[in-house]
This record gives sequence, structure tokens and C-alpha cells, in this order.
Amino acid sequence: MRYIKLPSENFGKFFKSLGEWGTLYAPVKRGGIYSFQEVHDPAEIALDYNRTMLPPKKFFFRPKEAILRLKNGRWEEEVEAEPTVLFGLHSCDIHGLKILDKVYLDEPADPYYKSRREKTLIIGISCMPDEYCFCKSLGTHFAMDGFDLFLHELPDGWLVRIGSVRGHEIVWENGELFEEVTDEDLANFKEFEEKRAKAFQKELPQEGLADMLDLAYNSPVWKKYADICLACGNCNMVCPTCRCYEVCDSWMDAYSSVRERRYDSCFMENHGLVAGGHNFRPTRLDRFRHRYYCKSYFDPTAGYNCVGCGRCDEFCPAKIEHVKVLEEVRGSLK
Repeated sequence: MRYIKLPSENFGKFFKSLGEWGTLYAPVKRGGIYSFQEVHDPAEIALDYNRTMLPPKKFFFRPKEAILRLKNGRWEEEVEAEPTVLFGLHSCDIHGLKILDKVYLDEPADPYYKSRREKTLIIGISCMPDEYCFCKSLGTHFAMDGFDLFLHELPDGWLVRIGSVRGHEIVWENGELFEEVTDEDLANFKEFEEKRAKAFQKELPQEGLADMLDLAYNSPVWKKYADICLACGNCNMVCPTCRCYEVCDSWMDAYSSVRERRYDSCFMENHGLVAGGHNFRPTRLDRFRHRYYCKSYFDPTAGYNCVGCGRCDEFCPAKIEHVKVLEEVRGSLK
């Protein structure tokens, strides 16, 4: 991997150059919430944001989208993808996209997800953890791939890691904006990463987590929190790795129809409803416990389905904390 430096005074020109690659989206603050929005000026970007409410998956796997339209007796695909630049992704969200890639790009690849992924430039940025972050425990606090460029803050600019062919092309086309990295820059980079590693307030021990879940299937802790849970599905909507969806057909008039897919939640009662009226997760307890199994059960080929971003904690109206639940479940086995 190649390392270069972007001086602070060149950031504006660098930002402007990214607009030539596609429509530029970055984290913007609206009230007390951050979200990825289209931006036209560096001053609009909240470089020090902690997390957006909706993760960047919304650009590839959309909350609601038309996939087929019936026109004149024929179904037509709705595959739309425009060149896009996502600026300011944190490492945990980059890892979240890599998990979605394993699902949507595996054969047969999802054409809607694939077309958008191929036309999107990913620019990562360093961050400092807050009270909700536990990505360090899951190894998702640092991204080694999955991006085109990754910016790490320095006292007088940014240390830039190049992670793809397109990343090299951007640097090559804007060579006058970058400098070689000095020993002082590397020392500052190391100091920042060490400071960041010590700033994490939450930890989720991985040792024996899958076995613990199996042994604690009937733990009373599950019922304790299932009774508190509102079953609203917020945690699914904001999760960077949740990918369940439902498909609905709607008639527009007597001759045209649209087939849409939209986010679905495993907390909804009808999520487990199948033909014949059988529901394989009929109770809130079943659905609550299932989500923790889905996120925390280790897959040898893909790892965990959680990246420790903290969204489910911050945006849970019942204030249920993911790590705290698992700690109590583990403690109930003693």
C-alpha cells in the first residue's frame, strides 16, 4: 500500500477534483443528527462526525426501490446507477460494506447492488470513538481494503493510504496536490492511532461468544430485554450489515404495475410468517434473541455480522445496549 500526504491547504482542490468522478456525498450535520448528503463545498462536511443515522449501505441497498415495472404487457428492469463519490466513511462502515459484498456480489450477483458498487468511489476518513463504539473488539476499527483512498488526520494535513487502482488514478491525475510522507508525518500518524486505540470505552470479548450463545439459549436475560424492547425495528434500519428485504407488487392502474423491494426487519411479526400461516419466530422473545444470534454468531468464512458501529445503541428508543445485553447473557451462565 502506498502512503502520501495531502497538505491542509490543498484539501479544497482535492475535494473539487473528486466532483469530476461523480456526485459527491459526505456526512452533514442536521440538528443533532449526521447523514450522508450531497455536498458542493468542503465547508458543508462534518469531518469530525461520530456516525450517521443511516449507514452508507443506503446508496447500494436502498430503503425502498422499484426493481421491475410492467409496461405494455412486458416487465422492464429498473437498474439505475450513476457515478458516485462517498466521502468520509469510517472504517466500521467500510467493513459493513464488505459484509454486504459477500451477500450481494456472490453468484448470482444482485444487479442493482453490483451496478451501484462498481460506479462508486469510496473515500475513508479517520475518527475518534465515542461511548457507543466497540469496533476495536471486532477488528473493524481499521480498514486495510475496501476503499479507494483513506485519509488520516495529521496536524498539518492528511496522511493518505491508496487502496485501489482508481485511488492511484486520482493521485496520479492530481499529483501536484500531494507530497511524500516524512518521518514526522509517520510519527504523528502512529501517535494518533495509539491515542485512538486507548479512547475506546466499550469492549465486547469475542472469546467463546458463539458457544456462549448456544449455552445461554434459554437465559432469562433474553426475556428481560425482550419485555423492554419496543419491536420497532430501528436497530435493523440503522445497521450497516442488516440486509433483509421484502418484495411487493403494486398495481398503478389496469395496465401497469411496479415491483418494489424495501427494508424488512426481523423484529416485525410477519417477518417469520410463511405459507400456511406458520410463523417460525412467533414471539418478541424469539425475534429479539434471533437478532443477537445473527449479529454475534461467528461465521468462519465471513466473521461476525456486526461491525461495532454503535448505531443500534444510539438510536434505540428503549435504550437497550448491545454489548450490555451480551455481557449479562454471558454472566447468567456463571
